[in-house]
Amino acid sequence: MPGTPGTPGTPGTRPFTRRGLALLATALSGLLLTLLPGPASAAPAAFTHPGVLVSQAQLDFTRAKVQAGTQPWKNAYDQMMASSYASLSRTPAPRSVVECGSYSNPNYGCTDERQDAIAAYTDALAWYITRDSRYAVKAIQIMDAWSAVITDHTNSNAPLQTGWAGSVWPRAAEIIRYTYTSWPNVSRFATMLRNVYLPEVINGSNSNGNWELSMMEAAVGISVFLDDKTDYDKAVTRYLNRVQAYIYLDTDGSLPKTVPGSGLDTSSEIIGYWQGQSTFVTGLTQETCRDFTHTGYGISAISHVAETSRIQGVDLYPQVGERLRQALGFQSKYQLGTAVPSWLCGGSLTLGLGPVTEVGFNAMHNRLGYAMTNTQTLTEQQRPAGTNSLFVAWETLTHAGNPS
Repeated sequence: MPGTPGTPGTPGTRPFTRRGLALLATALSGLLLTLLPGPASAAPAAFTHPGVLVSQAQLDFTRAKVQAGTQPWKNAYDQMMASSYASLSRTPAPRSVVECGSYSNPNYGCTDERQDAIAAYTDALAWYITRDSRYAVKAIQIMDAWSAVITDHTNSNAPLQTGWAGSVWPRAAEIIRYTYTSWPNVSRFATMLRNVYLPEVINGSNSNGNWELSMMEAAVGISVFLDDKTDYDKAVTRYLNRVQAYIYLDTDGSLPKTVPGSGLDTSSEIIGYWQGQSTFVTGLTQETCRDFTHTGYGISAISHVAETSRIQGVDLYPQVGERLRQALGFQSKYQLGTAVPSWLCGGSLTLGLGPVTEVGFNAMHNRLGYAMTNTQTLTEQQRPAGTNSLFVAWETLTHAGNPS
């Protein structure tokens, strides 16, 4: 049955206290967040650039904080600049065909592609903060090297690999294209995203939910860079369906929602897909009982798409915010060491959420005002958040306390 085991029953007829009214208002607001319909069209009349994960205003906020030496942004910046991703001597390692099997075995170019994409994004951020053109030139060198060579992704992990790298390339490209003076091969890079990356991710996946969420993050970011309203709308629609099917709320009923066309038609099939978990509580994700690392991938992609859409002028937080907030809080609680009850994943969890809480915490707590005690504690403990070497990078720097 839904609901947390042992939850007290409905209160009696005592008058509401001020605190009680506040709690009721928060509950009703959360319910509203889950019930509002999605936009008829998610794409803006005109796309905002730079506008993938970080906006011009967010970049300006970050730059000002770093220049003033303010924490935690200065430590986060120093961490980024000390990493190998910021090295001006980095040599990109492009391949024509990137072949990635399950868990990147075989690994023919998989790590190289992901790390070069993160390096390009790192250099783009370094350029914007320092105004040292060497970093813009290095970002362009890395992106040009790949756009001149790559033609395909193959093997079983091709969709996920394309989603991971395809989520990061547009972040770097947006900053360079719209804040630096010259990028002669920008059209070739756009063609690479259009022909090599977008077809691999736009139709989604019926694998574990983190796959499709990462793929939709890539599709949304690429569509922004390409000013492609049709594929942007298609990706957001699939994303909204997947978010509902990835994070459970009590209001969903006795079983989690499913994605149209998933083929999950019975209770046993849905429970199997949820890693054998049969007690569903608010904040549980489809991969909680698999491990927190993959769960973190899904949560991160959810927050990234919501941020990009907000920058583009269509706020998706009314549709996904309550699920994101609850998932962050639920996972953070156990990541911080709360004892695991026997009804949850057989009484055992595989932790390792990763540096994925900063974006969602900033949106839901700092901008929207929700109390998120566990998420706040974990986020502050993990600062400065670095990179997971896949598609998450430097989010304390870009999103900690960022009001823009």
